[in-house]
Amino acid sequence: MIGKRVLMIIAPENFRDEELLHTKEELERAGVETIIASSKTGEAKGKLGARVTATLKLDQVKVDDYDAVVFVGGPGSAMYFDDKRALSIASEAFKKGKITSAICIASVTLANAGALKGKRATVWNGDYVKKIESKGATYTGKPVEVDGNVITANGPAAAREFGRAIAKAITG
Repeated sequence: MIGKRVLMIIAPENFRDEELLHTKEELERAGVETIIASSKTGEAKGKLGARVTATLKLDQVKVDDYDAVVFVGGPGSAMYFDDKRALSIASEAFKKGKITSAICIASVTLANAGALKGKRATVWNGDYVKKIESKGATYTGKPVEVDGNVITANGPAAAREFGRAIAKAITG
């Protein structure tokens, strides 16, 4: 896995700790380098208190530098549902055939970027199901769903499986 890089996009506050940390652990266990990006650099705080450092701002992201893009969920991630830069990153990654992924409510960002149209996908339940279906996704309700270069997961309990699915997709 030498040279494989994954960009993990989090909200500066209230990302879901496990969705970042467990996914990141699984990727790193597979030998993948992970980079954390957010709307601002510096310390970001998870919903459950985790503190991590975002080293890249979204407006500095060059999609070509990564093999996969991961949008991490949690209540804070709703800030990216209609964020032009986040949607642009998701759309560009998807169009370039890179692994384009999201966990929990962050799947809505992929849907709004057009990456879930005609794809099987999963998301945290409730109104979020309608949000991805309205953009052309077929909701499956599985913990982790892989459809081509798109990988989605439904929440914190699926984070490790999600990380392993991304690692497997990168290695082919």
